[in-house]
Amino acid sequence: MVRRLFWVGVGVALTVVVLRKGRAVAEEYLPKGTTELVDGVGRLSGALRTARAEFAAGMAEREQELRRELVGDVDLDALRAERPQRTAALREVFDARTGRTRTVPADWAGPTEDPDDDDGYTFF
Repeated sequence: MVRRLFWVGVGVALTVVVLRKGRAVAEEYLPKGTTELVDGVGRLSGALRTARAEFAAGMAEREQELRRELVGDVDLDALRAERPQRTAALREVFDARTGRTRTVPADWAGPTEDPDDDDGYTFF
């Protein structure tokens, strides 16, 4: 345990020395203002990361608002559980109106299923 702690300390000390010496060499051999430019780029990238995170958070919040306005306070799990009965009732009503019996593919989920919906969002 002590040996590991010793080598961790050596690693930390070497890292600090290399960073300080590296900055000194960079300031000595690079044109004036280059290190400030690199620091500025680092600050700019940090600001862009922050802006992106805030934008993503705002987008997620707006999506929740839109979903709440579209669906309301409906229990989606209950609607999904009732889906087979509602689909069967719609099929019976349609068949009674048209006076014919339709053959429906077994894998067809019903009129409320969007086959192009890859995200799994169902609003019915």
